[in-house]
Amino acid sequence: MTEEYASLNFIEQIIADDLAAGFDPKKLRFRFPPEPNGYLHIGHAASICLNFGLGEQHNAPVNLRFDDTNPSKEEQEYVDAIKHDIQWLGFEWAQECYSSDYFQQMYDWAVQLIKEGKAYVDEQSAAAMAEQKGTPTTPGVASPFRDRSVEENLDLFERMKQGEFEQGSYVLRAKIDMASPNMLMRDPLLYRIVRKAHHRTGTEWCIYPMYDWAHGESDYIEQVSHSLCTLEFKMHRELYDWFLDQIYDPARLRPKQREFARRNLSYTVMSKRKLLELVQSKTVSGWDDPRMPTISGLRRRGYTPESIRKFSDLSGISKRDSVTDVSLLEYCIREDLNKTATRVMAVLDPVKLVITNYPTGKTEVLKAENNPEDPNSGTHDLPFSGELYIEREDFKEEAGSKYFRLTLGNEVRLKSAYIIKGESVVKDAEGNITEIHCTADLDSKSGSGTEASTRKVKGTIHWVSIQHAIKAEVREYDRLFLDEAPDSHEDKNFMEFVNPDSLKIIKEAYLEPFLKEATLDDKFQFQRLGYFTLDKDSTSDSLVFNKTVGLRDSWAKQQPAPSQPNQPTKQPQNQGGGQGQGQRLAINEIQKIAKKYTNLSGDKLAAARADIAKLAEEVTYEELEPLFNTAAKKVGTRIGVMIALGVLLNKGQQLNSAIEAFIAAGMADGNELLVEEASLLKSK
Repeated sequence: MTEEYASLNFIEQIIADDLAAGFDPKKLRFRFPPEPNGYLHIGHAASICLNFGLGEQHNAPVNLRFDDTNPSKEEQEYVDAIKHDIQWLGFEWAQECYSSDYFQQMYDWAVQLIKEGKAYVDEQSAAAMAEQKGTPTTPGVASPFRDRSVEENLDLFERMKQGEFEQGSYVLRAKIDMASPNMLMRDPLLYRIVRKAHHRTGTEWCIYPMYDWAHGESDYIEQVSHSLCTLEFKMHRELYDWFLDQIYDPARLRPKQREFARRNLSYTVMSKRKLLELVQSKTVSGWDDPRMPTISGLRRRGYTPESIRKFSDLSGISKRDSVTDVSLLEYCIREDLNKTATRVMAVLDPVKLVITNYPTGKTEVLKAENNPEDPNSGTHDLPFSGELYIEREDFKEEAGSKYFRLTLGNEVRLKSAYIIKGESVVKDAEGNITEIHCTADLDSKSGSGTEASTRKVKGTIHWVSIQHAIKAEVREYDRLFLDEAPDSHEDKNFMEFVNPDSLKIIKEAYLEPFLKEATLDDKFQFQRLGYFTLDKDSTSDSLVFNKTVGLRDSWAKQQPAPSQPNQPTKQPQNQGGGQGQGQRLAINEIQKIAKKYTNLSGDKLAAARADIAKLAEEVTYEELEPLFNTAAKKVGTRIGVMIALGVLLNKGQQLNSAIEAFIAAGMADGNELLVEEASLLKSK
């Protein structure tokens, strides 16, 4: 097996095997088939990146097909949103298709099935049909209408089409096998009556094909070579093939359905029905609320196409459902914005600072570096004066030796400006500090080249000039749910886990004037605070900024320092949608074993440690680092990560600040097993 072949995920390997067996590469065609009954979410990004990535990899067309067979839930709004999201992610489709384009052809094929004795009209209630289906271990019972004559079935089906019957009174069923071990093969529905106008065909039709009937036949019409679905459709594959068998022409290409695991994300829900409930209950402001896992919500929050595609790449394509920690998604956007976001200063909780020896009325324009990661990013003007706002938490009258911000009698540097020393404070009647008075070393201006400018002080704080600052609203977002898997509790509704503090609105934040010209596409790092982007609610007179993500994971009690900015990151390149299957499964398996680690002892504990160490041979540092921020209560996971990290260090992984901080946090923990593993690494 070549190295290139071994790096393929299993879907890519299926295609590679087909090509090696003689499949004509010119006949490769893929599709992304969303139902327009909601907005796309981060889970859909896996399928988007997989299908369009395969198209790019093989120079093959990829159709965007809307499986619009249920007018009671589908709307043009969703069609438009889906198209926008895919284009924003950077993909182009070959053809824009709709299952509704094929309604007449599917109807004609259904008539053909009736004529061949393979379909019949049933008028039982849904409950009666469900009861007759039997159980996985007992065969079903045939419908009393299963043996209607062809003529009667044709007449009833035509009358269904003409609108003679009420919704729910008749259905068309395929006549397959009521004793099949696959419940889906027990005479499934082909058509039902739906008395609602379709967003494209209006009232032309009142009978609509079921998804299983429409899906495979649409693939066949479009000559899709590989129909890639999520795992819940694996049991449907037999039915998919049976339907194709009934209409297949050997002179045409026959689609092949294969399945991969859907992507789930911690601290959120992925069901469109549940996301719709969040919208309809006004728990969120809409489908594009920045707390939502929808692509439009992530875009509004400030996520970039590159970060979402990177997340899809690192998450990989696997054969088993799993939950990806949201910290990996946050890692991807931090990595991207660190390289591209413009550095600016903003103060969210202001307190006034007066430089008493700075000339009264004087202002000067300093130069602020746009992005230290990009030497070509340039600078922008930053006005400075003797009266500033700083963050209230950046000052204490008295502080311990580990507090490196402004205190009375101690010095800090104002970012891009002067070194100042705290002298006194002014308080109101309640004892709250209203002003901080300080003096500046006026020879210490950053970049001036003076000896004083090179003087080292322990802290640097950000600021804005009161005279020049612009006022803005800032919206800080936290995770929408407090529980890691809010919809996994049988005895509780997922809505019970909604985080009441997921949105904090700061009405009077003060920003440097450079931000007055910000656009919706601009990305900023508010220095020392996080990454922010302009919200669509902004007007020229009232700016609103959304917090995309903090500089570190605020949910982790131990907060390791970020990786060295100049350290190159070696990420696997895999346009087809993910890492090699083995790598992604290895990190998942480590997490799975580690969750129970602290409940083990003796031989079982030793075996678990050995299993983690063995799996770690297949894990990359880029996969492991996001887990450094695992919450303190998940000590088992942190132990597993520590064991895996030891394997990587033995293989030559270089120490960096993130690793050192993670090890230090482990040694300071109260869990003996974690301390022991951290101590082993400390001694290396």
